[in-house]
Amino acid sequence: MDAPYDRRDTLPRLARAIRALPPSCGPVRLVAVDGHAGSGKSTFAAGLAAALGGAPVLHLDDLATHEEHFGWAGRLRSQVLEPFGRGEPARYGVYDWHRRAFTGTRELPAADVVLVEGVGAGRRAVRPHTALLLWMEYEQQSAWERGRLRDGPAQHPFWEAWMPGEREHFAADPSRPYADLLVFQDESGYWTAPGPAVAA
Repeated sequence: MDAPYDRRDTLPRLARAIRALPPSCGPVRLVAVDGHAGSGKSTFAAGLAAALGGAPVLHLDDLATHEEHFGWAGRLRSQVLEPFGRGEPARYGVYDWHRRAFTGTRELPAADVVLVEGVGAGRRAVRPHTALLLWMEYEQQSAWERGRLRDGPAQHPFWEAWMPGEREHFAADPSRPYADLLVFQDESGYWTAPGPAVAA
């Protein structure tokens, strides 16, 4: 797919567009970065956060657990979305994947822009609070293979449990059909195209 503009300018352009959006959760412009596991969400979100001048990033891996890969919606609502809606900082528990317990807390300011990245970031419970939903356009099986390679053999049991759970989640609560922008990537960088929500 041909890039619509210089890919080196994608993140600065996107940052400017986000800052022009109206707040969506109290004073916060909440931007969801969703996609399959292994699709590059964390790396993209880090780059976008930098282009936004250091915007806070909430990683949904901090809210998920071994037992509840997608059972974090209530925690996100009560610990993040509701405080932001009141213009207050969010304070949420952080899950330790080695100790298998919530062992710490993190505070996020009710900043102009906050990014939420992770599989399911664009689920129906979150979408009413988002200013923009971005979907990493990376084929599912290829994303999983990349994620497994990244995590190494020690995490193969986790991936065996994860993959059917992700399929089930997106079958019941898809995000991509509601994406405002699709994010593509290759060795030269990122570029975007209107998502299904815009096309509809």
